[in-house]
Amino acid sequence: MRSIVDATLKASIEAKEAAIAANRELLIKTAQQMAETLASGHKILLFGNGGSAADAQHLAAEFVNRFQTERPPLAAIALTTDSSILTSIGNDYHFDEVFSKQVAAIGQKGDMAIGISTSGNSPNVVKAIEIAKEKGLHTVAFTGKGGKAAEICDTVITAPVGVTARIQECHILMGHILCDLTDRILFPENF
Repeated sequence: MRSIVDATLKASIEAKEAAIAANRELLIKTAQQMAETLASGHKILLFGNGGSAADAQHLAAEFVNRFQTERPPLAAIALTTDSSILTSIGNDYHFDEVFSKQVAAIGQKGDMAIGISTSGNSPNVVKAIEIAKEKGLHTVAFTGKGGKAAEICDTVITAPVGVTARIQECHILMGHILCDLTDRILFPENF
């Protein structure tokens, strides 16, 4: 059991090092875009399935509440949290539309849409990104090695590893880095 724990830790560290090496400059650029989005009075919409839904909610909470410093709330919404919206769309239409209908309803030009999908191929994430692009939102995909979302997004942040758990660990690390950098850009006096 100890060797499994050690091997998992090693694999997680290696995955995170690979993800940061692949995305270092892109994380800085994306944080600048997030800061511009928020400073201009626009919002960040986040969505994904399963563990990626949890990541969307986690990151939205970091923006709305706070990350590591006291500052005003920032406009971020996880499209994964309203069970009535999700179940009515899933029941009346199709689960593939649970995020796209929300983006169509509340997304505005100048907002940012962040779709999180370890495969990059989740149909509901891809469809929401397509609608976001049509409406003029800046689109960001958090993926593993790519997928359909990566082909259509303005910005693609990858975790170039093959194990879903490691991809998710990379996504939350890079999400936290984006929160930190965005706060530092918007509130330099706090650091």
